[in-house]
Amino acid sequence: MMAQALASFVSGALFSVGLALSGMTQPAKITGFLDVFGNWDHSLVFVLASAVGVYYLSFQIITRRKSPVIATTFQIPTRNDVDLRTTVGALIFGVGWGISGLCPGPILTTLATATIPVVILLVSMVVGLFIAPLIGPSGK
Repeated sequence: MMAQALASFVSGALFSVGLALSGMTQPAKITGFLDVFGNWDHSLVFVLASAVGVYYLSFQIITRRKSPVIATTFQIPTRNDVDLRTTVGALIFGVGWGISGLCPGPILTTLATATIPVVILLVSMVVGLFIAPLIGPSGK
């Protein structure tokens, strides 16, 4: 249990440093990336490509093992369907990301600045997490 907690902490810290170094904690950088028909900032394509590449290679190597190093079994999602709830949720997430310029990881990382907009965004996100289950079943 302690090894899993330590691995989670180290992974989260590494993720936060990567977010900050890549500029993903700067809303203007994100909205510039999303402005594909205007003044498009393409630099975050490299962040995305790097993340996908590292994940893909790691997944290929790790899943060849019989079991994880610090857990008893692999917990790999098996669902691959796309339903209305998933689609609507993705659209709402995308609109929120586009309007604010921050998604959940950068919101938590940027929380260290303790600016009012970031705190309001985090509170709104938490409220949304509590409201979503009330809207209907998650299909899990």
